[in-house]
Amino acid sequence: MTTDTITPAAPATAQVAVAPAAPSVHRRALLTWLAVYPTITTAFLLLGPHLGSLPVPLRTLVMTAFVVPVVVYALMPLLLKAETRLARRAGGRK
Repeated sequence: MTTDTITPAAPATAQVAVAPAAPSVHRRALLTWLAVYPTITTAFLLLGPHLGSLPVPLRTLVMTAFVVPVVVYALMPLLLKAETRLARRAGGRK
């Protein structure tokens, strides 16, 4: 009869990358507002004259179809990167 012995595995030595902490809910709200306000204003300036004859729900649909992708895919990543850089700089000054 043979008995198999179980030996504990060696501890992993690989380093785990730690993601930077997400901004607070207040900072995220500010960053979102900084992205949404100018985008909506620009959308009204560019599309408003062309959409004036449409019913409000359809105007809203067209505006949000323009604004949401611009904010989500273009502006928020840029603002979050900038916020991360600023937070690192501020953290290094302490």
